Amino acid sequence: MQDLGIVIIARNEGDRLRRCLFSVVEQVDNNNIVYVDSGSTDDSVAMAKSLGIWVVELDLSIPFTAARARNEGFAKLTQVNPQIKFVQFVDGDCEVVSGWLEQAYQEISRNLNLAVVCGRRRERFPNHSIYNLLCDIEWNTPVGEAKACGGDAMMRVEAFEQVQGFNRTLIAGEESELCLRLRREGWKILRLDAEMTLHDAQMTRFSQWWQRSLRSGHAYAEGAWLHGSSPERHRVKETRSILLWGLIIPLIVFGSLWLSKGWSLILLFGYPLMIYKIYRYLRTRGFKTRDAIPYGINCILIKFPQAQGQIQFYVNQLLGRRRTLVEYKHL
Repeated sequence: MQDLGIVIIARNEGDRLRRCLFSVVEQVDNNNIVYVDSGSTDDSVAMAKSLGIWVVELDLSIPFTAARARNEGFAKLTQVNPQIKFVQFVDGDCEVVSGWLEQAYQEISRNLNLAVVCGRRRERFPNHSIYNLLCDIEWNTPVGEAKACGGDAMMRVEAFEQVQGFNRTLIAGEESELCLRLRREGWKILRLDAEMTLHDAQMTRFSQWWQRSLRSGHAYAEGAWLHGSSPERHRVKETRSILLWGLIIPLIVFGSLWLSKGWSLILLFGYPLMIYKIYRYLRTRGFKTRDAIPYGINCILIKFPQAQGQIQFYVNQLLGRRRTLVEYKHL
């Protein structure tokens, strides 16, 4: 796999980054690995340099995004190794599972129409908190041809360069936006039934869950803003659902409570009905009851912070401002 490179992005990930780095240096030539650091105050940069891999330290006078970090890592990798044909992007809080690189490399090498290959990202400690468990369930998406990937994925250099990489201005949702542009050019995205990475969310507080959910709402709104009028209607359905359940229904219920003499409260029964509908869908996909119930509840409750994220996006658009990065790990 001499034409395979690795791009890792992180900030202050500590031992999580150490696990990530060691999971790839044992499988890929160090000269084919780039670590992109975004202002870490721990020993991340020194740790990466000690392993003999390339390090890019981002200029923090320019607003940071994960998309920008991946683009700069990709640029450095292809600059020092022009022979690179495939790049595995990895978030620094993830460990690459043994055997994944070989399996993904074989798949993308023999299928010339594939731009992206991804697998199953799992949460390292799903039982440490309900929020970690929800992450693990969220990433259990169907295998086969897909519309999008996550932050961990192997990509074809030719395809990535054709669409000019990630949209560096997006604070979230950059992967699905990139995949949309790739699919427009005729490329395919494939999710394999294989273990890919172990992720350490380190989410133990409600405030972290809220911030992460707010960020996803912002991403849906921005995705629909950018590509909602296209034939794909990118993120339009999700955006409307968030606004309906997270904003419009509550406004109608409580705004007309007095005029309706309390009858508007009937609309609130729609929430448990939606939870049951999601639960039934997950059960048909093989999810266990113990996972389907909390995730069904999460899919409804998450609409409220997502609605806040969407409102913030629209307000910023009206005022001509851009939202800075929303973080949840170090709150």
